[in-house]
Amino acid sequence: MNTEMYQTPMEVAVYQLHNFNISFFSSLLGGDVVSVKLDNSASGASVVAIDNKIEQAMDLVKNHLMYAVREEVEILKEQIRELVEKNSQLERENTLLKTLASPEQLEKFQSRLSPEEPAPETPETPEAPGGSAV
Repeated sequence: MNTEMYQTPMEVAVYQLHNFNISFFSSLLGGDVVSVKLDNSASGASVVAIDNKIEQAMDLVKNHLMYAVREEVEILKEQIRELVEKNSQLERENTLLKTLASPEQLEKFQSRLSPEEPAPETPETPEAPGGSAV
């Protein structure tokens, strides 16, 4: 199995589910080898035992996937919190800099923007009392 292309445990587990076989489920159950004979003489008890092993393996895979998903969700929630905090900080800094900048500085800055970037909105009102147009 080539799993180096998968980066998270969840991706590996999904890959294994898509390509599962009895030995995979057996390895998940602690190495018990499940022997399956495809003859008509198999008793109902052995079929039930096999079904139980498969059900246990599926439960184990489900638990591993749920754990991996929860782990990923917690990591993403922390990244979102950090990004929201950083965004708020940058917005406060931007507001402060706009307040402290003179109209000439704002005009000079806008002229330096590249054509691909939209120019920030500039008010069309006369300069406010206090020396700032923003």
